[in-house]
Amino acid sequence: MTYQTLLEACGLSTGQTSSGSLVVTTPVDGSEIARLETHAPSDVEAMVTTATAAFKAWRDVPAPRRGELVRLLGEELRAAKEDLGRLVALECGKIYQEGLGEVQEMIDICDFAVGLSRQLYGLTIASERPGHSMRETWHPAGPCAVITAFNFPVAPWAWNAALALVCGDPILWKPSEKTPLTALATHRIFERALTRFGDAPEGLLQVVVGDAAAGNVLVESPDVAVVSATGSVRMGRAVGPKVAARFGKLILELGGNNAMIVGPSADLELAVRAIVFAAVGTAGQRCTSLRRLIVHEDVYDKLVPRLAEVYAKLPIGDPLADGTLVGPLIDGAAAEAMDKALKAAAADGGTVHGGGRALVDTYPDAAYVHPAIVEMPAQTDIVREETFAPILYCMKYRELDEAIAIQNDVSQGLSSCIFTTDLREAERFLSAAGSDCGIANVNIGPSGAEIGGAFGGEKDTGGGRESGSDAWKGYMRRATNTINYSNALPLAQGVSFDID
Repeated sequence: MTYQTLLEACGLSTGQTSSGSLVVTTPVDGSEIARLETHAPSDVEAMVTTATAAFKAWRDVPAPRRGELVRLLGEELRAAKEDLGRLVALECGKIYQEGLGEVQEMIDICDFAVGLSRQLYGLTIASERPGHSMRETWHPAGPCAVITAFNFPVAPWAWNAALALVCGDPILWKPSEKTPLTALATHRIFERALTRFGDAPEGLLQVVVGDAAAGNVLVESPDVAVVSATGSVRMGRAVGPKVAARFGKLILELGGNNAMIVGPSADLELAVRAIVFAAVGTAGQRCTSLRRLIVHEDVYDKLVPRLAEVYAKLPIGDPLADGTLVGPLIDGAAAEAMDKALKAAAADGGTVHGGGRALVDTYPDAAYVHPAIVEMPAQTDIVREETFAPILYCMKYRELDEAIAIQNDVSQGLSSCIFTTDLREAERFLSAAGSDCGIANVNIGPSGAEIGGAFGGEKDTGGGRESGSDAWKGYMRRATNTINYSNALPLAQGVSFDID
């Protein structure tokens, strides 16, 4: 299947992808695959106006009926899974199996949200006043902006959109400039669901294609009630104050510098499987990628050489080809950042295994690299940085509290894990004195979160929560209601306020 054939299979016509100022290249070989028209700030303002009108109609639709639209979206995603999965691989460089997995996440969150549409529960609260009752209710918040990153171009949108739609909020989607095609293809899929649904208001989903200026309109607009942004810490520091200044609702998913502790009782072969997937999956470009391996001194010399052996055999190549496990980095700048980090680690006393460019002769315009293992004498400044590349820093520890301190001694707080068969170690790691991350796992890696749990982290990760559990509350506004069904007016706290 040619690149153009795949675009057409995803509903993107030659006319739509052959003109405009935004050049889209594929990391597979560095070639141009599309040129797109972009939206000016004035265009985005008009889209916000459309979303505001859509909100006034959509909020009055019963939530279970809103869930029906999401159910239909899930059906359409199932039908389009293979083509959309290939497009994810083509546009962001992750292997096809991971592309399919990302689309499956979209399907899974649709299933979750359909059930949620009948479970937007409030509370019944006891009143201190006779003849009174209290309750808590939840209402749609308003238009929701979803800003997504290149490495997961569609799943995080679905985590937000499926929930927001059943909660009553229209969506304004600003994809990364590096991966707009998957967003436009998803919009085509959504349009098919809308056609089957029949009576939805115009503007429930709009895709904003453009640069930071276009996204800034969404961030600063008082009519955009919720801003959910995935990206770098730098981006979060720019977006956060602007949304806070207008008292908007904010969901941030930012950096991750994730660690695994391997205890002396760990199943090492199980750990190896988890380490390799978490460290080299998506070429180390997941926010949940494993970047720091903290190994007990008693098993270090068994584990690290075994990892180096596996790394040396990893199939690197075209992410759309069968058998490939490591695709390309997104672009040359990412490869340069990896090289710079490895040089800094070596200068800090690290021993580097692997690294460097791969397949240069085959793909001279792409950024394939060899994943790297770096044995570090200690956790230095470069280890504390998040480098978006397949670099795994390895360090030794003696006592569990020492390992936990190393893990927590970074500014990011997204995902973490421990491999141990010692119940006390596992529970210590999960306790208040253990991992300080939003995700803490035992005997599985830090990546590959399921949609049933809330996804997000602490510190520089931004504090946002998406996907499962009660993350839906981020897309709604809460109201506390007190109802007086008596013929008297007693005041709370026993206050007396008599008038003639």
